Order: sequence, then structure tokens, then C-alpha cells
Amino acid sequence: MINKLFSEFNPVSAKQWKQKIQFDIKGADYNDALVWATNEDISVKPFYHADDFHELPNISNTEATQWKICQSIYVAHVEKSNLNAIDAIERGAESIQFIISTKDILIHDLIKNIDLDKVAVHLELQFLSEEFIKLIPNVANIHVHYDIVNNLAKTGNWYTNLKDDFQQFEHLVKRTNSITVDTTLYQNAGATVVQQLAYGLAHANEYLNHLNNIIVSEAKQSLQITFKTSIGTNYFFEIAKLRALRTLWNSLASEYDVNPNCLIIATPTKRNKTIYDYNTNMLRTTTECMSAILGGANTICNLPYDNIYHKTNEFGERIARNQLLILKNESYFDKVNNPADGAYYIEILTKQLAEKALDLFKDIEANNGFLKQLKQGTIQRKIKESAYKEQHLFDEGEEILLGTNKHLNMSDKMKNELEIYPFVKTKQGKTLIEPILEKRLAEKIEQKRLKNEN
Repeated sequence: MINKLFSEFNPVSAKQWKQKIQFDIKGADYNDALVWATNEDISVKPFYHADDFHELPNISNTEATQWKICQSIYVAHVEKSNLNAIDAIERGAESIQFIISTKDILIHDLIKNIDLDKVAVHLELQFLSEEFIKLIPNVANIHVHYDIVNNLAKTGNWYTNLKDDFQQFEHLVKRTNSITVDTTLYQNAGATVVQQLAYGLAHANEYLNHLNNIIVSEAKQSLQITFKTSIGTNYFFEIAKLRALRTLWNSLASEYDVNPNCLIIATPTKRNKTIYDYNTNMLRTTTECMSAILGGANTICNLPYDNIYHKTNEFGERIARNQLLILKNESYFDKVNNPADGAYYIEILTKQLAEKALDLFKDIEANNGFLKQLKQGTIQRKIKESAYKEQHLFDEGEEILLGTNKHLNMSDKMKNELEIYPFVKTKQGKTLIEPILEKRLAEKIEQKRLKNEN
């Protein structure tokens, strides 16, 4: 019946569509009027067509029906954190991410009464300790995350020094058979999508290159890699970014004969969040979570709308969790495994992002690798250049954040609402390299408004 319906219509080629568009814009230049260039140097066309493909795209192996709602909890007090986790699970969380900053935490008390058969627990360690790892139960649903290169890029220093950090890293990998590559820093600092992908791949390559002759082939095949990603506001590009990430990882993994499948933990970006008209942050995080789901993220930790200026609070966490519950249980974002497959625009974006990121990755490797370029300051400089371009667009009103640089509510007062410092923090002190700093687009304009509040 469907075939009969469509057989009544003659196919229209991409050339015919373009001719029709050219006629409708009354002689204006097609490329100038309708094709626009992104910060990634990708030209976006007004339409995409089957003629753009020499063959049908491959079917992706993502399982969007399996994505998990994650609650992130910073562990300052073990008992309270445990009760918060249990409460979050009862209210719909399907996985828990504990952020642990000290070795003194008692893991068994932290995970007490959590059903590990049903709930995945992610332990994000902000330190290195083989002794601490030994105390973690060897359970499939407990995932341990540590990232020495991310710590270097973020703070400017190793935990101890290069030799000791990598030695500890080797011990942890042998015990956990997993590695984590945290790319959220690059996005939140202003890197383009292509840079995020290339830096994430080069970041991972530092680990694989170091481990290549250390872990046995059997362990390589079961090695679990997790990418932590930050999802920006460019809806379709972010969907394509996660798809491209899986493609790129598959290519890199094949070179080292390691497990080609990766896990992706996604969280919304901080870069476009604002303290004024803060409820708009909920709209931003909703579309960013949608991109993460459609792009194939395995686990999604939403960002509370007031995360940048309020201390952790039950209301903000509940709203963030409920956004994901609505997407899953009322918006049917868990019904199709690979919903973006076959969409011409997304398929072409995925291919273009992957190709450009691979070219940049090859350039990094040709110039002695990611760590060398961090030490030289090349990565920092490139991110700053991209961040400056985006900041300029925001300052000129071409990049719009509602309530901040467009449709402002000047009666909105925030000076007495700030519980935490919402602007970039720079620490004085000597560092081995220049750290990469996260910075929101709205910071300068917000500081000016706060200063002028009555």
C-alpha cells in the first residue's frame, strides 16, 4: 500500500530541487543566500537529498532504548550521599555518579542498600590510589573513572608527576580493565565540535599508546573505555558529534586491537548557562539531553538549572531528573534504538565531522601527540581562538542567549541569589602547563549587570 502511494509521485532529483529554489529566490546567489558556514568550517546547505550519497549509510549499533537516567552526587558526607542516592533511585534515577575527592571515603557505606543488579554506580575519582581501588567491590555494575590527562589539562599539573601518574594509571587499568577519557573540559572551554572530537581521540591515543605493550591481548579485547562528553546547544551537530565519536573510536581501537565499543556519559554544557532568566536554562538542558539521547549516549546526567549559582539543592536536582523522566516516559525517547539513522542531514554531518576530526587528530600525532602539544600550549591556544570567535559572536548579538543578550528583563535581580561564585576562577600558583579554563559566554555581561544592580 505504501509502495503504491509513493509510486504515484515522480522522483525529484537534487538538481531539480536546487533549480526550483534558485527560481524562488529570484536570482539571488544560492550559496550567499542559503548556505552558511559554521565554526567547524562546515557549509550547511538548505536541504539534503539521497543524491548526496553514493551508497546507503551503515546502520549504527547504538541502543537509544537503553539510555540511563543518572544522578550525580558530590560526596562530602558518606551517609548523606548514600541517602541522597537511594532517594534519587526511588524517584526515577537509574544510575548514580558519585564524585569522590578523598581516599577516606568508605565505599561499602557509600553504596549500602543500593541494588547493584539494577542500578549502575559510577565512581569518579579525583585522586589516584591503587589501595582505594582494592576496596571497591568487584561488581559488573560498578564503574571506576579516573583520568590523569584531564587532571593535567584542567589544573596545569599532574597529581604527582608524569612518571608516577602513569605508573599509578597502569596499576588502575590492570585492576579495573577500564579507562575514561573526559572531554567535557574542551567543550566548556569553547572548543569547536571538531576540536572536541580530535582532542578526545588524541587524549585516548595517549593512553592506548602507553598501554599497548603493558596489557595482554585478552585484556585489550575486554578493555572498557568511557567517554565523558559535554553537549552543546547546536542540536543536530551534537547528535552527529556523538555518532562521529563512536566512528572515530572504532577506527582507533582497531589499530590497537582493543574493544571497539565505547560507553558515552553525556551532560549538558555549562558554556551557555546563565544566572539571569535562569529558567531558560531548563529549555537549554532539555534540548541538549535530547541531542544526547538521539546521538546514542549510554548514560545522561542532567545539569540542574541553578547549578552555576546555587549550592546543590533537592529542588534543582529533582527538576533535572524529572526532565529526563519526561523525555523517557512521556516523550517516547526510549522507543527506537537508532532514531537518527538515515536522516540525510545528520548522516552527512556525522561524516564531515568525523573526517575533519580525523585530519586534526593526524596533525596532532604528526606533531608529537596530545601531551606534547599541551606542554607547548598549542591545544590551549587553539581552544582560546575558537572560544574568542564564539564570544565575539555573542558580544555582537549573533549568538543569542535569551534573557541575557536579547529580550532582557532589567527588573531581574540576582545579586542576593548567588550562593556560589559563578564566574571563571583562576588560581595563583606555579603550574607545569597553562591550564584549560572553563568559561561561560555570559560572564562579562552578567558581571556588569550585577555591578549595576541597585
